[in-house]
Parts: sequence; structure tokens; C-alpha cells
Amino acid sequence: MKSCILLFICMVTFTVSAFSAEDWGRTGHRATGEIAERHITNKARRAIEKLLGGESLAFVSTFADEIRSDERYKNMGPWHYVNFPFDKTYQTHPKSEKGDIIVAINACISVLKNENASKEDKRFNLKMLVHFIGDLHQPLHIGIADDRGGNRFHVLWFDEGTNLHTVWDTKIIESYNMSYTELVANASRLSEGQLKQIQHGSLLDWMNESRDLCKDVYANTETGENLGYKYMYRYVNVVRSQIQRGGIRLAGILNDLFG
Repeated sequence: MKSCILLFICMVTFTVSAFSAEDWGRTGHRATGEIAERHITNKARRAIEKLLGGESLAFVSTFADEIRSDERYKNMGPWHYVNFPFDKTYQTHPKSEKGDIIVAINACISVLKNENASKEDKRFNLKMLVHFIGDLHQPLHIGIADDRGGNRFHVLWFDEGTNLHTVWDTKIIESYNMSYTELVANASRLSEGQLKQIQHGSLLDWMNESRDLCKDVYANTETGENLGYKYMYRYVNVVRSQIQRGGIRLAGILNDLFG
């Protein structure tokens, strides 16, 4: 009987993995973009509005997922994450020849800094940057290759088969049942000192924060476990905090680039 249940979980998980390619889900990414919008300088805002033709950071935040079905951008798939063993570090583990999320973010920033880059190239890389900073703060995007960042870590979510990666991408946020604007409106109120503290550090520092959270998730989740209210209680505020931190840090990067 137990083997039948696990088989069912695997089948449903395969279906979810095959047809879903979202990171933080649309709601999480849009919340990150909207939070960033609220923390950019007026000078940065004007430059960004000109580059995006009036589209908001929330609106373009899902662009990097939307183009995944386009063969022209197939090589960018590995740019949404980085995987390495728990007993290794990003610096010591061999890097993927296809790139990773740190490579992607630095590549986007490089184009945006390049005075000779075309407006279209800058527009494209700004959209990608908004998304990748969101992904950087999703703990399962700083995962391990053994289970493809939790995509092969089979669990139940309120009795329905899924995988750990999907739980963190979408299920926790969906179950919280707030729109991205509601998430932003109810984000923690922070002082200027707290904002500066969050923006302090490097991409690797921020990646390592997500990595520590990833380790915590694996330490507190079992394969085949039926996750529900207790799991929500434990992690929903972690998700909310990571979305907010991603938005605040994105704003810091954009202010450096445009402000």
C-alpha cells in the first residue's frame, strides 16, 4: 500500500515538474518587483521607466519564466539556480559549464553597466535581473543536484502529491492566499538602518543566506511527508521575509546602476 502511495506521489510530481517552470510563482516574483519599486530612487525610477516603456518591475518580474518555451533562450535554463553538495561551498565546488544564477546576475549587471549596449539589450537584461534576484532568495534554488533542487524530493501538500521545490515555489504562497499587492502592503515595516543592513553584502553573501535556509528545509522535511498547517506555520514568514529581502536588495542594485 505504501509503495502505491509513493508511486502516486511520483506520478503527480512528474506532471507538476513537466508543466510548471515557475520560481517563487508569479505572486512571489511580482511582490519582489513591487517591493523594489517602492525602494528605488526617483532618478532610478525615471531611467527604468524609460527603459521598460512604462512597464512596472512587478510586471516584468515573470519574463524570465515566460521565455523558457522559446528555443532561443533554452541555454538560460540553468541560470535560474545553482546546485552543489551540502558539504561543499559555491567557491570550492566545480562550476557548471552552462552557468548558474550567480553568473546570470553578474552577466545582466555587466550589460546594464555597458554604455555601448543597445537599449533593447539593456531592457532584456533588466527584466532578467529582476527575476534572477527573486530566484536567488528562493532557498531551493540554492539546492543540490541529487534531487534537482528538490524537484525529485516527493512530498504531499495537504494530501496532494507534489515535490519540495514546488512547495517552496508556489504552494506555500498560494495557501497563504494573498495577492502580490497584499503581500507587499503587509510586509514588515523597516527602518533606514534595517534596509541598509539587508542591502549590505555581496551576491555570494545573499546566496549563502538562502543556502542556510535550504539546509534548514532539508533538516525539517522528510520524503513522502504530508505537509500542511504545521509546515505553513513554520515557514510562511520565512517565505515572506525572503521575498521582501529580495525586493529590497534588487532596489539597492538598481539604485547603484541607475540612481
